[in-house]
Amino acid sequence: MSNIKKISVGVEEYPYVSSQAIRRALRNQLEVLGRELSEGVAASQAKGAATTRQEPDKFIDDDLFGYMGTESGDGNTKGGSTKRTSVVRVSPLIALNPYQGDLDFGTNYMGVKAGGDPNIFETEIHSGLYRGTILIELDRVGKDESREYIDNQEKAARVKDLLKAIKNLWASGRQSRFLADIAPKFVIAAMLSTKNPIFLESVKLEGNTINVPIIEETLKDYEPEIISSVIGMRKGFFANDIVNAKSIGEAFEEMARWIDEYYKQ
Repeated sequence: MSNIKKISVGVEEYPYVSSQAIRRALRNQLEVLGRELSEGVAASQAKGAATTRQEPDKFIDDDLFGYMGTESGDGNTKGGSTKRTSVVRVSPLIALNPYQGDLDFGTNYMGVKAGGDPNIFETEIHSGLYRGTILIELDRVGKDESREYIDNQEKAARVKDLLKAIKNLWASGRQSRFLADIAPKFVIAAMLSTKNPIFLESVKLEGNTINVPIIEETLKDYEPEIISSVIGMRKGFFANDIVNAKSIGEAFEEMARWIDEYYKQ
């Protein structure tokens, strides 16, 4: 049996995609978009975890997603560690539709020719809409407490490439048998003067209808902190269209303009 990751809410179970999987998917898309990634290297300490090259000035993933590394001591000195906290904060993708117990039944015939029996297996499957949030700390891109790694032009380019990766989000897991589209069909974004994922719990569905009053109330509650905001949605995908909503492409283009404006500072 191949199981879906799920969380329980009352008697219902809701599938989710872990934040680690989303971060991996974003890294993969950045590579597809032409960005060189920091290659994994072996740990310098015995039984230590592998890490990256830890060069945020050269590699976009070291800059945006951070790292944790350790260094062995030489016998006279203690080992040290290096850490960069992720600039990009990611929530899991949580299904808005509960798991209904659906299964896919398969048979592996690879061993039959060798005289074995077919291997029958089951895979949990789910189809629905998932909700997730990504927060980007623009003031920390390309720098740490002591120095700046890159100039503002490259900072803007890195964040805009990340936006492209989000717009075209695609996960490689199980795609050979269960091709799925996890690119956004609805997006609401804001440039904020504070670091607060205000939309984390604000997108809800009632059937296939987006709950607009919750979104409107969130925008009103945080109006003093919102510098700019935009809503993008796939027209006709939901039962209701939101007034003044842009297309998905137009919404991401507007976000890219925010980034250019911010890094003019």
